[in-house]
Amino acid sequence: MAQLTKNNTETTSKATEGFLSNFLISVLSKLLALPLFILAYRIIPSMHWPYFADRIILFILIIIITHMLMKFLKIIILPAFIITIVFLTYGTIQHKYGFKNLYKDYENIFYSALYDPVPKKLTLNNYIPFPNERPIRKAINYTSPIVRNFSLAAINKHFKEQQQHSPYRTIIQCFAIFKEINTKWNYVNDPKSRDYYAKASESIKYLSGDCDDHATLMAACVKSVGGTPRLILTTKHIYPELLVGNRKDLKKIDSLIHYKLFNEESKGKQLNYHYDPDGKIWINLDYTEKYPGGEFLSEKVLGILNI
Repeated sequence: MAQLTKNNTETTSKATEGFLSNFLISVLSKLLALPLFILAYRIIPSMHWPYFADRIILFILIIIITHMLMKFLKIIILPAFIITIVFLTYGTIQHKYGFKNLYKDYENIFYSALYDPVPKKLTLNNYIPFPNERPIRKAINYTSPIVRNFSLAAINKHFKEQQQHSPYRTIIQCFAIFKEINTKWNYVNDPKSRDYYAKASESIKYLSGDCDDHATLMAACVKSVGGTPRLILTTKHIYPELLVGNRKDLKKIDSLIHYKLFNEESKGKQLNYHYDPDGKIWINLDYTEKYPGGEFLSEKVLGILNI
């Protein structure tokens, strides 16, 4: 009788362990399958089957593969899960790496796969001369004390905590200027039959004007604090861009924009940028969006004015 009870206990224990292992395999395989599917979705060209059948089959295949992989590693799943829970619990209590950090990391992986920054390559051929270059350069009076003081006020108003000890301090300060201007900018047309290029120091007073007034003001303020701006000419539009560095820098800046500086404004949106033949990356600072790197109002580039 005692032997029978022991056997029943062992059977129940094994069944419980088997249930837990299968449950964990099912959960972990699905958690792994989702970002893998999004990545595959972006890489593998669509076959344009009716009702997205090709994508549905792709998702099912990825789930099957990840499930089989987890089953192959079944013997270590439960011990590894217990060790991970203990580690994360300790980290949460000690304010180190815990459950919140794990959630953020998974969210970052999911976001990176779904909303990877969108590049637009610029070539330097067939550009037209930048029209009215002289008055535009004159309007970008970044040495003006009015421009400098406005920029300093914006920097002290926005993202002051994030600026501290950051290797991207100047970029963050330029984003503070962007936020101050773009949350208050009021579009006003030029007088009829003529272009009017307001100096940056003039536009500051009312934060109003057309696209070239906005572009010259943004460029002047960015330049006044050590940033590197340029102006982009498209069909009937001019907008400013900011140099942010290389691809490695872009990854860090993309994370800053979406998770620390403009998380509400950029939620669910991609970062748009241009990269030049030297591999340098420039992001859009147009007034049409409330976060740096918003969609381009016009994608056809006719000219570039380096400041």
